[in-house]
Amino acid sequence: MPLKTAAATAELPVWNLADLFPGRDSPELAKALDAAEADAKAFALKYAEKLAGLDGKALGAAVAAYEALEERLARMTSFADLTYAADQADPAIAKFYQGIQERVNAISSHTLFFALELNRLADADLEAKLADPALAKYAPWLRDLRAFRPHQLADDMEKLLHEKYVAGRAAWTRLFDETMAGLRFDVDGKKLTSAEALHLLSDRDGKVRKAAAKAVGKTLGDNSRLFALITNTLIKDKEIEDKWRSYPRPISSRNLANRVEDEVVEALIAAVRDSYPRLSHRYYALKAKWFGVDRMDYWDRNAPLPQADEESFDWSRARDTVIEAYGDFSKDMAATGKRFFDNAWIDAGVRPGKAPGAFAHPTVPSAHPYLLLNFQGKTRDVMTLAHELGHGVHQVMAAGQGHLLADTPLTLAETASVFGEMLTFRKLLDGAKEPSRRKAMLAGKVEDMLNTVVRQVAFCEFERRLHDERRGGEMVPERIGEIWMDVQRESLGPAFRYDGEYAWYWSYIPHFVHTPFYVYAYAFGDCLVNSLYALYRRAPEGFAQKYLDMLRAGGSKRHKELLAPFGLDAADPNFWREGLKVVEGFIDELETIG
Repeated sequence: MPLKTAAATAELPVWNLADLFPGRDSPELAKALDAAEADAKAFALKYAEKLAGLDGKALGAAVAAYEALEERLARMTSFADLTYAADQADPAIAKFYQGIQERVNAISSHTLFFALELNRLADADLEAKLADPALAKYAPWLRDLRAFRPHQLADDMEKLLHEKYVAGRAAWTRLFDETMAGLRFDVDGKKLTSAEALHLLSDRDGKVRKAAAKAVGKTLGDNSRLFALITNTLIKDKEIEDKWRSYPRPISSRNLANRVEDEVVEALIAAVRDSYPRLSHRYYALKAKWFGVDRMDYWDRNAPLPQADEESFDWSRARDTVIEAYGDFSKDMAATGKRFFDNAWIDAGVRPGKAPGAFAHPTVPSAHPYLLLNFQGKTRDVMTLAHELGHGVHQVMAAGQGHLLADTPLTLAETASVFGEMLTFRKLLDGAKEPSRRKAMLAGKVEDMLNTVVRQVAFCEFERRLHDERRGGEMVPERIGEIWMDVQRESLGPAFRYDGEYAWYWSYIPHFVHTPFYVYAYAFGDCLVNSLYALYRRAPEGFAQKYLDMLRAGGSKRHKELLAPFGLDAADPNFWREGLKVVEGFIDELETIG
C-alpha cells in the first residue's frame, strides 16, 4: 500500500512552540498565568461600572490595556491548542490542555464585564468619545463588538455561559477530537489513522480506494452512536443559546461573526445550489465517461484519471513550488511565506495521535502563526500547503493591526488561502506541457474547486437541515445518515453509486462540531478568488499591492470596504455567478479535450 515511508516522514518539519512558551511545565507559563490573573482582577477593580464616565482618551487607554491582557491569555491558549493538536492521544497532554482552558476561562471571567459594559454605552456618548485618537483606532473593533448588542444577555447570564463553556461545548468538542484521534481504520490488515485512510481515497489503485472507503465507513458506523450523541447535544446547546439571544436562524450568529449580511450568504448559497447541474453533475458524468462507466462508486470521486501519470512531491519540491508561485505574484508575499520554512513554524508529518486535516493557527501578533499539515506527497498536499500558507501569510501581514483588529472573518480568511492555492495551481498548470498532464491538472483543480464550493455549500445545507430537524427532538444516527445521503445525491448528481456505509461519512467532518456553519466560508472565498484572479489576469499592474493592502487590513474593514478598490460587490448576485463561471470554463475545456 503506497504510504509515505518512515524515512520520508522523518524529513518533514516539526514545529517548535518555544516561541510561545518553553514547555508545558515551564516556570514562564506558570508565572504568566499568575500574572494574568492578578492583572485581570486589577483591571476589573479599575474599570468595572466606570466606562461611561471616562473620556475618549481614558477609554482608549482602557481598551489598550484590555487588548494587551487578551493577547497574553491568547498566547497561553494558543500554546495549549497547538500542543494538543500535535498529540491528542496523550492523556497527559489532554489534561494539560483542559487545565489551561479552565484556568484561562476563569481569568477571563474577570474581564468579561468590559465588552458587556461597552455595549451598554449610548451611541451618542460613544460617538463623542471616538473623537479622541486614542479610542478612534479601535473604532472598527467597537463597531463589530456592538453588532452583537441586540443579542447580549444580562451580565450574570453572560458570566454563567462563559464559565460553563469549558464543561459544555468545549468538552464535547474535545470528546470528538480525542475519539477521532484514537480511531484506527483496518485497511487490508493495516491499522491506519483517519488522515492515512482518507488519503487512500485518491490512490491510483481502485482496490485500495475501495478497501479504504469500506474501512472508513465501517469504523465510523461502529462509532455512530457516539458521534450522533455529540452532534445532537451540540445542536441542542446551540438552539437553547440562540433562543435566549434571539437569533432568528441557526446560521445567523455565524453570519454576524463573519461580518457578512444574511442576504449575501443567501445569494451565495442560492447561486451555488443552482449551479449543481452545470458544475458537479456535469463534471462527474464526464469523469465517469473517462472511466468507461455510466456510474462511479463513491470512492472514485477523487480518483486520479485513468492513464494519467500521478505526480509525487517531496517536501523540498513542494516548498519550492509554492514559494516560487507566491514570488511570481509578489516578492513580499514570497518572503513572508519563506519565513515559515526557514523557522520551525510548520508541523507537516503524519503520525498517530496528531490532529487530522490541516490548519493555520494565528496565535498572537507578538508571536507568529503555525501551520499543521498531514503531508503525504501528492499534488493535493501541495495545494493544501499553498492554502494553509496563504492563511499564514495573511495572519503575519495583519498582525500590525494589533490583537483586537488582526482577526479576520472566516469569509475573508478563506480568500487569502484560496488565492494562494490558485497561484500555485496556475504555476503547475503552466509547467504542464503534455496534453495528458494538462488534462490531469485541470481535472484535479476542478475537483478541488467542487470540493471547496459545491461540497461546502452542500455541507451547509446538511447542517441547516440537521439544526431545523433537531428542534423536533433527538435524531438517531440513521436519520442523520439519511439527511446526509439526500444532500450528497442532490449536490454530486446521478453519476455515483453509494454503498450503505457512506451514510456514516458525515461523522468525521470536524467543522460541524468545532464551528457550526463555518463551511460556507470556503465557497465564499473560492468564488471571491475567482473574481479577484480574473481581475489580476486582465490588469496585473498594481494588483499585488492592492491585494497585500487587503491582507494587511486584517479585521479593520468589512468585505465591502476591502473589495471596493477592486470594483467588486459581494452583495450583487451576479458577483457569485461570475465566480462560478470560472469553474464552468475549466469543465468546458475538459470537455473539449475529451
